[in-house]
Amino acid sequence: MKNKYVKRLGWGTTIFVLVWLLMAQGCMKFRISDSEAKKEFDKEGVLLYTETVKVGDHHIHYARSGSDSLPTIVFVHGSPGSWSAFSQYMKDKELLSKYRMISVDRPGFGNSDFGRSEHLQKQSQLISPLFSEWNNGKSVFLVGHSLGGPLIIQMNNDNPGSVNGLVLLSASVDPAEEKKEWWRYMLSGNLMQYLLPGAFRPSNKELIFFKNDITHLQHEFVNVKTKVFIIHGMKDSFVPVGNAEYAIKQMVNASSVETILIPGANHFIPWTNYDTIKEVLMKLY
Repeated sequence: MKNKYVKRLGWGTTIFVLVWLLMAQGCMKFRISDSEAKKEFDKEGVLLYTETVKVGDHHIHYARSGSDSLPTIVFVHGSPGSWSAFSQYMKDKELLSKYRMISVDRPGFGNSDFGRSEHLQKQSQLISPLFSEWNNGKSVFLVGHSLGGPLIIQMNNDNPGSVNGLVLLSASVDPAEEKKEWWRYMLSGNLMQYLLPGAFRPSNKELIFFKNDITHLQHEFVNVKTKVFIIHGMKDSFVPVGNAEYAIKQMVNASSVETILIPGANHFIPWTNYDTIKEVLMKLY
């Protein structure tokens, strides 16, 4: 009887793993098709433009709303994620009255070569050529959430004179705050990686890269000379608030640094604390 139970359990586990492997390939990609996104924006009376630009052998996809005659906000999502993480902002009529807004699929996510993870510095190199395409002679502000935070610091420094301000949202910037997370290595570069669903696979790989990339970022802080806004939830368990305190100390050459620490807020402040962040964006320019 016991052997029969063990055999059934074994078959049940095998079937579950096989079903999960099949499902994991198609779910949790955190992206929306351009046609669906445009329909959503149409309902709000907002025109959405999308484009994919070839950079070397890579493809960078982004979405844009607002008038080309206005200053620009460029949103950069975290890990995992896609440009649509900031769709609420890009539909906001008050923000649209002041800004053209662009949100980028970082390399490996959304429709930017989904699954093809890159190092932080490489991501900046791939996105930076688009600055000339977006240039309209007006001010440009970069907004980065989570891993998008350190990326906009790198983008700022790779495009000297092109950026007028940075907004760091729950940004991961302090090497000392990075957990070792050795389990990530077990789920990368082998068959085990296929247990990770959708965008969690490229996310896992880039987070392994990031453990090393973040140490190389440290010399970049002194080159930030724009105004900087640091917004962080004090109950952030993914990226502890110590990252905000570290960023404040490192931004020694920024023209100004304004910090907002939100009591009780977690890592997901772009959505849970929309009004607070919108208020900051409205006064960028």
